Amino acid sequence: MCFGGGGGGGSTGEDQKAAAQDRVDTESAAQVDIKKRAEDKRDDISDAISRRSSGAGRSGASGGSGRRSLIQSGTGSGFIGRFD
Repeated sequence: MCFGGGGGGGSTGEDQKAAAQDRVDTESAAQVDIKKRAEDKRDDISDAISRRSSGAGRSGASGGSGRRSLIQSGTGSGFIGRFD
């Protein structure tokens, strides 16, 4: 039973440095990918918000006003007005 004696089976310092550099390169590439996806997602969200705030999302094809109040609509006789 040999424990760490000679034999030349262990890794050298150069192998360890190369492996460490590979890990750093892999992590760097992963970070670039993560940042790119986050940027794309932020742009998509910004586009969706701008479309929604411009009224394109709520008005529909009929040109309606979007959400209306149950208490009072544009004419003054909302849902509650029906029971007066």
